[in-house]
Amino acid sequence: MPTLTRFLGTCSLLAGLLTTACTAPTKPESMASAGRAYFQPDTTLAVQNGGVQMIPISTPRGKFNVWTKRFGHNPRIKVLLLNGGPGATHEYFECMESFLPQEGIEFIYYDQLGCGNSDNPRDTALWSLPRYVEEVEQVRQALKLNKDNFYLLGHSWGGILAAEYAFKYQQNLKGLIISNMMMSCPAYGQYAQDVLAKQMKPAVLAEIRQLEAKKDFANPRYMALLLPNFYAEHVLRLPLDQWPEPVNRSFAKMNQSLYVTMQGPSEFGIAGKLLTWDRTPDLPRLTVPVLSIGGKYDTMDPEHMRMVAAKVQHGTALICPKGSHMSFYDDQQTYMAGLTRFILGVDKGEKEVKL
Repeated sequence: MPTLTRFLGTCSLLAGLLTTACTAPTKPESMASAGRAYFQPDTTLAVQNGGVQMIPISTPRGKFNVWTKRFGHNPRIKVLLLNGGPGATHEYFECMESFLPQEGIEFIYYDQLGCGNSDNPRDTALWSLPRYVEEVEQVRQALKLNKDNFYLLGHSWGGILAAEYAFKYQQNLKGLIISNMMMSCPAYGQYAQDVLAKQMKPAVLAEIRQLEAKKDFANPRYMALLLPNFYAEHVLRLPLDQWPEPVNRSFAKMNQSLYVTMQGPSEFGIAGKLLTWDRTPDLPRLTVPVLSIGGKYDTMDPEHMRMVAAKVQHGTALICPKGSHMSFYDDQQTYMAGLTRFILGVDKGEKEVKL
């Protein structure tokens, strides 16, 4: 679940191509008709606003507004995106625009409370997993999502939130996608210590440990060590100067209060409110179709992601062989082909989708 919290301070789909290659070209008028159907405006609005909807939510500290934006239109397939961090923004999901529309998949950007374009009450009492679950449920109701069309995709921290939502409200879901997140924070911390840390050069790891022991997380040297030795290896496997602009833009807006409260200040494992979160024993309770996504070089154990798919009642695993924590960028074709195959398969009535 680590994200690049101080990054700026220091520094066509394959399956569709194979199908269309064997069929006659689509007539321009047919393509235009499909485009009009997918980009159908909201006829209830007097003035169009590009699909943006501010949703009022109730919390123990009063009412606030969260930001959502619909991209496309498909009454049977609506994918709500839960960003990671905690505390990042919807913006790093913008790569979805290059893949999902051509499959007719509607998706919805959403900034959780305290993130991006949504209200930020600056109140750590509101940074809690149970409250965020109820926030997602209020967003679902406002967007009129239901068991006939509602797919929930959570990445990293968003995967924890998506899973926790499903344990309470899976009757509202058509499909669940847990992307690059283990279902046990203690197991994640153990993987970071036993596997990822040991892959670093001993001298680099020793200096990182010294800084962490002093709780000197704001020291520029901390990120100077992590950027090339951890982030470029396990968060997004591209040279740092080639990281996609939507990722940099999203991480630059990170809500540090939310991140540290939930995740903790260290980039190895978890030390915040999520420290003991573990839903592994409860996975067999999930009856909705589940896609569990991981990357070979992920900050999360890819074998754990396979286990998640095996333990739920109707699970599919997608392990991206070139991917890391943000596999939708560094193993993009594998990720997007698997994601769309899962969504379209569930839409056709498949309980366990074969990739």
